[in-house]
Amino acid sequence: MKALRYYGARDIRHETMDDPQPQSSRDAIVKVEACSICGSDLHIYHGHGFSEDMGFCVGHEAVGEIVEVGRGVHRLKPGDKVMIPAAVGCGQCRSCLAGVVNLCENGQGACYGLSAKLQGSQAEAVRVPAADMNAVPVPEGVSMEQALMMTDALATAWYGARNADIQPGSGVAVVGLGPIGLMAVDSAFVMGAHVVYAIDPVPERRALAEEAGAIALHPDEAMERIKQDTKGRKLDCAVEVVGSDATVDFALRLVRPRGTVSVIGVQQSRRFAFPLERAFAQGLTFRAGTCSVPEELPALFPLVQSGRLKPEKYVSHRMSLRDGAEAYRLFEAREAGALKFVLRPD
Repeated sequence: MKALRYYGARDIRHETMDDPQPQSSRDAIVKVEACSICGSDLHIYHGHGFSEDMGFCVGHEAVGEIVEVGRGVHRLKPGDKVMIPAAVGCGQCRSCLAGVVNLCENGQGACYGLSAKLQGSQAEAVRVPAADMNAVPVPEGVSMEQALMMTDALATAWYGARNADIQPGSGVAVVGLGPIGLMAVDSAFVMGAHVVYAIDPVPERRALAEEAGAIALHPDEAMERIKQDTKGRKLDCAVEVVGSDATVDFALRLVRPRGTVSVIGVQQSRRFAFPLERAFAQGLTFRAGTCSVPEELPALFPLVQSGRLKPEKYVSHRMSLRDGAEAYRLFEAREAGALKFVLRPD
């Protein structure tokens, strides 16, 4: 099969590799209909990999059709259309059965496309372990492209907003307006936010946030504007979607005493000088972590089916898988209005 393979910093190649083979009776093989590039894929692209492996297939967002199932797969059959959430679990422990696969109690939690251990899904086909748990049927009323957005991006945005304790009437800041940040803006409004301040240095991304109803601000003006609008009180909560020390600290400064900060940007430094004294004095709530997609899907399916959330509107590019290297280049450079890239095998 053809796949996008990693060979080092900024070296993604569209090459042939072995077709995926079942390794357990609980596995399924999925023919990929579409896959997409996530912001966290750029960490691998920049050479900050999670393993020393070379030549493995990258990517962790895909949808497709079941073409083979093992004898231990009971809920799926060939021909089923499925979404493949970014991470997997054993599908049998209490955490996995509750949808929290990243806390798998049997040590089988993993993400696609970080090493050769679990090959990625930017390919013509992918092996799904414990498929009854880790391949999710696409429900009626959800398009395959919408389902693709839910395999990580929309679920992460919703998780970040949920962790921010957004309530009806809340004042919210979203720091970082990539695809997940923009979906977090939408999520905040669905949760009842009264006002959302969307903060990013890129004018085109601020314009998209304004279309969604947010007050879009450049980072240099955001603090003063928010203080002015709130008469110095600041905001109830903030969602940070960048992952740098500076933006995390900025988010902490945007909220009022007893406010909440939710960090879903993948942390880019090994250590962050958390302002514990200030957070303690103000009674702040701080949450950070990785989304477990299956935990968020029960809430998201009806919101997408009803049209209250439309994640597909942030797809900026639809390209062939064979052009994956160029897609990564454009995505990194933020060229041509780059937001969400959907890649389809030929």
